[in-house]
Amino acid sequence: MQDILFEYSLNATTWTYVSSLMTIGIYFKFRRFWSVRNLDLVLLIAFAPGLLLVTFGLEMTWWTDLERFGYQWLFVIGGLFFVRLLVDPIPIRRPLLEPNLSAEGLTFTGVALLVFLMANVVTTQTSESDLAGARRLEQQLSRQAAKADTAKAGTAKTDDRNATPHDTEWHGPGYPLFYIVGNLSQRAMAPEDETQPERSRQAAIHVAAAQTTAILAHLGVVIGLVLIGYRHFANIHTGVAVAALYLLLPYTTQMTGRIDHAIPAALLVWAVAAYRRPLVAGVLIALAAGVIPYPLFLFPLWCGFYWRRGVVRFLVGGLCTLAVLISTLALTSTGTEPFLDQLVLMFGWPSLSLNVTAGFWKYYPWAFRIPVLAAFGALCVSLALWPTRKNLGTLLSHSAAVMLAAQYWDVQFSGLCMAWYLPLLLLTIFRPNLDDRIALATVGDFRLWRRGRAGQ
Repeated sequence: MQDILFEYSLNATTWTYVSSLMTIGIYFKFRRFWSVRNLDLVLLIAFAPGLLLVTFGLEMTWWTDLERFGYQWLFVIGGLFFVRLLVDPIPIRRPLLEPNLSAEGLTFTGVALLVFLMANVVTTQTSESDLAGARRLEQQLSRQAAKADTAKAGTAKTDDRNATPHDTEWHGPGYPLFYIVGNLSQRAMAPEDETQPERSRQAAIHVAAAQTTAILAHLGVVIGLVLIGYRHFANIHTGVAVAALYLLLPYTTQMTGRIDHAIPAALLVWAVAAYRRPLVAGVLIALAAGVIPYPLFLFPLWCGFYWRRGVVRFLVGGLCTLAVLISTLALTSTGTEPFLDQLVLMFGWPSLSLNVTAGFWKYYPWAFRIPVLAAFGALCVSLALWPTRKNLGTLLSHSAAVMLAAQYWDVQFSGLCMAWYLPLLLLTIFRPNLDDRIALATVGDFRLWRRGRAGQ
């Protein structure tokens, strides 16, 4: 960006102040000071100090207390939002509180933020974890074995040439074939330069693939939020407001290039957008579970929502997609042991590792995670059963609660992957009354066409 705008510099701290003030000016309801909406905005802004503390704590390795305090801050604010999401279905009255900016102004603001966000993706240095998926894909498509294919998951080493997802500290998407569109398109557009070393040319392709994937994922989140506001909330102004707030938050700017954050977010948003089609929703949630394992825990909740109509189609879509993903891993692996290693990683077994070297849990004994895991399992089961009559609002808030709670026992991210639940949380904050959006009323009966033919 400095090549385009002279002396352009916008660090994380400065953007935190600017975005917080803009959020208050655009969304804060000054005439209803004690409204729940204002409290939600304050809590959203309160995430920023925790992110800054973790970021600076990781940079200043000699000051470990700063990083630990940042994780604790994120966990406290996340816990408050967790309670807020659980009790969200209780209030019946949800007055429409539109932003202080018109729909046209919000659209312009959102487009401008999206452009700067995409420029931030292009100019930000790509990390090794973001490139690992593209490199792994190239190895699989060429049927070449990676150096660590024979190593157990969680014990393999990575170097600058063969970054593989076998390391427990590897935090790119767990399913490398998600990079196929970006990698192949960039390979086709990459100019043939005989003077450029092959290694440098391949590194440029990997970077372009990771950046393309991040841009498309964020674009998918924004379009999905606007579509949900238009189709399911019957208010496109609300959809644009949610999308603009997503782009405005400090987290989105700090974690712009993290494709392991953005891809699951886009898939989950589009699963909500397609909730009237259980088969499509099941496919999208299963795809998200291929990138990170935690959307698997959404299946009980969504089955409870579709129980009266659509649960079979939802399970067929989800299970068939998981079967296809597993089959693809088997076909692209070079042997049984590499296939099992990738399968274990895909379903998140390394997240239960006792050897924790990053995140919140490296400061505490592993035994403290046992009650957290037990509580998370009880949460997933209870949300599938309660409330018995689930509507779209319940589905939104409780899906966000599950994805938020999953980070309390994760060994790597520890609350940093806010994109996994942030779009769903924003939709919950801005949603109208959705008590009538139940599966029995909105999901079509798969057998209707048979009855129509029988009546002819």
